[in-house]
Amino acid sequence: MKVLVIGSGGREHAIVWKLAQSERITEMICAPGNAGIGAERLTSNGSQVRIEPIPATDLEKIVSFSKTESVDLVVVAPDDPLGMGLVDQLEAAGIHAW
Repeated sequence: MKVLVIGSGGREHAIVWKLAQSERITEMICAPGNAGIGAERLTSNGSQVRIEPIPATDLEKIVSFSKTESVDLVVVAPDDPLGMGLVDQLEAAGIHAW
């Protein structure tokens, strides 16, 4: 399963850290992420979390990126993109989001 986590703070790092422990996740991306998040490794295959410099509030780019990368699940953690309707836009595009 390919997962995209939106955000770059401590909350997002904690989410990435816990999700990375899942055997079901084979690839994880964080946008915009940070160096600490990028150092996390997946339990399933040892790969590092990939960082993409997409601002958390660039909803159009996040939806487009999710489609292009065939992301299976997007986890939206920051308040601003949630309030701006990112989950609704992702789901309207056929992308699972939480």
